[in-house]
Amino acid sequence: MEDINKILELGHKQRATEHTNLNTHSSRSHALLILTAKGRETSTGICSTGKLYLVDLAGSERVSRSGAAGERLREAQCINRSLSALGDVFSALRSQQGHIPYRNSKLTYLLQEPLSRDGKALLLLQVSPAEKNINESLCSLRFGDRVRAVELGAPTRKIEQLPVNAELAESESPVLRSTKGTSMRKKPQGSVRQRTSPP
Repeated sequence: MEDINKILELGHKQRATEHTNLNTHSSRSHALLILTAKGRETSTGICSTGKLYLVDLAGSERVSRSGAAGERLREAQCINRSLSALGDVFSALRSQQGHIPYRNSKLTYLLQEPLSRDGKALLLLQVSPAEKNINESLCSLRFGDRVRAVELGAPTRKIEQLPVNAELAESESPVLRSTKGTSMRKKPQGSVRQRTSPP
């Protein structure tokens, strides 16, 4: 965890933030951290690999309220377009369309692997209790409603057979050999879950 925290801290320092009328430290970028975990069973030599995607999305903003202009306006437009593209991807996944528009933004392109393969996802929404922010809060809740309806399927583990030594390699059973280069799937269905947390 110490190494992960160092990476998170480094990424946070390099993340673009600027002052707007709504936030003195407004995020002007999305943050994405991909953790790859690999394990090996010593008795069989079987290796398994899994990935965890941690994503912190920049919030959508109404330019009329944030007062964004110039470079801040361009950033706001890029943020809103990428969030809209992500919403389109979830809508396409929910309706099980043949074509999912992952290439419509860099954000959705980077998230293509976890969203197009079986897995689990958890969405945390940040909303404001203030009446003046009701439009932004409703927008966030509607986005969460679109995500909640998506079924990603059963989790998948990629496994690879690696012999521990020559004797073990010779004694490999047909069952173990058949798992080489394949994926094992669990039956329970995973889904996108939603939680709402205050700012």
